[in-house]
Amino acid sequence: MKCVICKHGQTKPGTMTATFERDGATLVFKSVPAEVCQSCGESYLSSETSQKLLFQAEDALKKGVQVDVRKFVAA
Repeated sequence: MKCVICKHGQTKPGTMTATFERDGATLVFKSVPAEVCQSCGESYLSSETSQKLLFQAEDALKKGVQVDVRKFVAA
C-alpha cells in the first residue's frame, strides 16, 4: 500500500517495536509484524495484530508489570 504519511513510499512486510506507557508502567514489544514504509519507516499494524498486542499489554499491566521488554508472540 502507499504510505499515508510520506505519500511517496510503498509498504512491505517487516517488523516494528511498539512501546506503551501508562500509570508509570513501560512495556516494549519487539518484532511486531507490520507493514513498513520503505521510504519513511512508518509502520502499519493489521487489526488482528493490534488486538493481540493490546491484549498482551493489558494482561501485563493487570499482573503488575512496571517495566518489561519482550518479543511479540502472535499466538
